[in-house]
Amino acid sequence: MNTKEPIIRMENIVKVFPNVVANDGINFEIYPNEVHALLGENGAGKTTLMNILYGLYKPDSGNIYIYGKKVNIKNPLYAQKFGIGMVHQHFSLIPYFNVLENISIGLNELKINLNLEKVKKKLEEIMKKYGLLVDPEKRIEEMSVGEMQRVEILKLLFRGANVLILDEPTSALTPQEVDELFRSIRDLVKEGKSVVIITHKLYEVFQISDRITVLRKGKVTYKGLTSETTQEALVEAMIGKSVSFNDFSREQIKVEGSLRVEGLTLYGKGNVPIIKDVTFELKRGEILGIAAVAGNGEKELIDIIFGLIKQNSGKIILDGKEIQNKPVKNRIEMGLSFIPAERLTRGVAAGLALYYNSILHDHWSEPYIKHSIINEQEMRNFARKIIKSFEVVAKSEEVLAKQLSGGNLQKFIVGREMLRSSKYILAVNPTSGLDVSATQMVRQALVNMRNSGVGILLSSEDLDELVSVSDRIIVMYKGQIVGSFERHEFDKIKIGALMLGKNA
Repeated sequence: MNTKEPIIRMENIVKVFPNVVANDGINFEIYPNEVHALLGENGAGKTTLMNILYGLYKPDSGNIYIYGKKVNIKNPLYAQKFGIGMVHQHFSLIPYFNVLENISIGLNELKINLNLEKVKKKLEEIMKKYGLLVDPEKRIEEMSVGEMQRVEILKLLFRGANVLILDEPTSALTPQEVDELFRSIRDLVKEGKSVVIITHKLYEVFQISDRITVLRKGKVTYKGLTSETTQEALVEAMIGKSVSFNDFSREQIKVEGSLRVEGLTLYGKGNVPIIKDVTFELKRGEILGIAAVAGNGEKELIDIIFGLIKQNSGKIILDGKEIQNKPVKNRIEMGLSFIPAERLTRGVAAGLALYYNSILHDHWSEPYIKHSIINEQEMRNFARKIIKSFEVVAKSEEVLAKQLSGGNLQKFIVGREMLRSSKYILAVNPTSGLDVSATQMVRQALVNMRNSGVGILLSSEDLDELVSVSDRIIVMYKGQIVGSFERHEFDKIKIGALMLGKNA
């Protein structure tokens, strides 16, 4: 039984957006010297609740108490004065400024009148105290994601935050960076801080948190100590049903054919290489994972293979035929499918119905068109098949793509590409935005495609995903392949080190 009094108590918080009840009478407490995991799927209301606490939104009803006193948090400046700080999933740092300059922004509003030398001295004291080390003179654009995150946390500590809210803090970190972050969080708690982590990663919750609150569809479905619950109970609280986490069944199948790239090179501005001399082979009947910190050429590599951008040099050989100079349409006809990271802008025609979007990569071929006549019934049939097979929540195939939630749109795109007659699938973050059960379904579908003889090139920011489904993993750093691992060699620590440009 908890004998401590909460620092912060949010009582019956309600927040309604057009057509969505984001928070529906939520009670949430933050206790001293604890890490509190706020868990739930995308759209559950987690970030909305914390944005209310940080003063970015005003609740439609409900109250907030700090040390038992009712407060009105009008905006983030008020939140900071109450000792509340928040690091958002997308950082708010100015790339061209260095660390000191970013730390100094807005200090006058808090009536902290310090010159850069005094800022530097105080910053160094804070870094030493909490083990959050960065170079104060380093520009943000030169930093890794992990370093940028440390700067964001240092900004909060510099402003006197006692309660730190971290929104999906590990979403783009390597295993090493996650370990460093968790060490820092534990140090913060030892020094009297309280930390709220917004996440949907179950295994991390058990690594770092003391207390858990689960939200589903704007309501609290679980609240308790981490030590008193299980992964199965949390999954059921998150999505309303149990999910099996069994290993994926893999079959050895021999199918002729491969997708090979040789010496691919792409230059950016100032003749700086984005991709440099990349060579690898993807065989049919295997999943080849690409592990990389975002921005190391992995996205451009996939775009080049599909024909969306043109390489400066190198070859792409599909089943023995060079395709580097062929248009996208020809590559599709030869067996390529593409699951892009950008759902609305590249995955669908947002203003068209799902049945039109179902044939986005086949609209010129039978059975959808014959003698220049569109067969609308076949289009509808295929759209319905996608909706049913991949559990897409849509009233019918006539719903516009832009009317689907992000997760359902993702399932629709994944289903479309997997149900086409493909030899190879280029997949970028295919489970992004999906709940636990949908993620398992898509990963199983990837393995099933692989077992049927399809070659899959999988680029994912989730290293656990790559390790769970891939047969091989290549690691990219600064546009080059710096490591390759067979399945029996998978080691997340070694892979993560190479992703950061360090020796494994």
